[in-house]
Amino acid sequence: MTRLKIYKKIGSVPNSLHFKPVDLKLKHFDEVVITMEEFESLRLKDLNNLKQKDAAKRMWVSQPTFNRIITSARRKLSNAIINGKSIRVESKIRKRRSR
Repeated sequence: MTRLKIYKKIGSVPNSLHFKPVDLKLKHFDEVVITMEEFESLRLKDLNNLKQKDAAKRMWVSQPTFNRIITSARRKLSNAIINGKSIRVESKIRKRRSR
C-alpha cells in the first residue's frame, strides 16, 4: 500500500516562474526545476529569516522534512548559478478543498 501524499502549505506564488542568465538563448539551455515547496521553503527561511522550526510549522511539515526541502532547493539553486543554467519554478498548485 502506498503512502498518502501530504500537501504542504504554500503561502506565496512567485511573480515570475522562469529565470535565465542574460547571455543564454531560449532555444539552447539546461534548466533546473524548483518545486513550489522548495520555493516556499526558500522564501520563509532565507527571505523572511524565520527559524527552521517556525518555517516548518507554517508549511505544515516536520522539521526534518523542512530541512530536506530547503537543502534540495539550495543545491538546485547553487547548481543553476554556478553552471549557468536557467531556473524554472514548477507551477503545479493544488488548492485544498473546503469541507
